Amino acid sequence: MAFSIALHILSAVIWVGGMFFAHQSLRPAAVQVLQPPLRLELWVQVFRRFFVWVWLSISLILLSGYWMLFNYFGGFANAGLHIHIMHGAGIIMVLIYLLVFFSPYRRLKQAVIIQDYPLAGAQLNVIRKLVGINTVLGLLVISVASAGRYL
Repeated sequence: MAFSIALHILSAVIWVGGMFFAHQSLRPAAVQVLQPPLRLELWVQVFRRFFVWVWLSISLILLSGYWMLFNYFGGFANAGLHIHIMHGAGIIMVLIYLLVFFSPYRRLKQAVIIQDYPLAGAQLNVIRKLVGINTVLGLLVISVASAGRYL
């Protein structure tokens, strides 16, 4: 159980921490020092690297979470409310990530390749909003998951 919890938490920290850093630190700094074409190319490269970690994190979160749920907690019927909230919000986060990855991120990459920077900027703005939502959800999930059983 200790290994599963550690893997679960570390995966969540990588995903949510990466979103928080990108949204709250990298984005404002990039806006301040880079012109749009270079900034958009930077984001394509950042996402290309970060999304590998997100795919890995999501896989490990789901595998470790369901492993613990069914092997240690006896399934959903025996899980506390905080686990149900964590699960539901986590699934919403995964769906938002899938939307980002398969829609605006793909359009962003293509727009940068053909140097359609207004389209690329519009896609980056959609990604920024969705990542903002996911960051808030992720912080709430971490709070509920860590403190939920004490509430």
